[in-house]
Amino acid sequence: MEFIKKYNIAELSNPGVVSRQLLNPENSESVRVTITEVHLESGATQPRHSHESSEQIWYAVKGRGVLLLAENEEKLFEAGDVVRFGDGDIHGLHNDSDEEFIYISVTSPPIDFGYAYQKKG
Repeated sequence: MEFIKKYNIAELSNPGVVSRQLLNPENSESVRVTITEVHLESGATQPRHSHESSEQIWYAVKGRGVLLLAENEEKLFEAGDVVRFGDGDIHGLHNDSDEEFIYISVTSPPIDFGYAYQKKG
């Protein structure tokens, strides 16, 4: 069993985006998943990107935003929705609402997302 105390949960950030690394290669021995809680301020964007050898499942917890998909496609993503991105699927998110947007991400196999953020909190 592993028990991760809140003070062992790192926060990564970019302008308008905070990613709480709930379970990742730095605080867990898990070789199967990374779990993050991502907060986007109103107007914030996570640019389109992909993970060539990992899939991600996102669960929208609070608010609403727009999924940024391949070929400039966009899709409404709001609290209660779940989306799964397969290996290599293009995805991103824009919070076009007036309130904070929060989602939980489960990534398998795990990824250390430090490369995608400017600083650790």
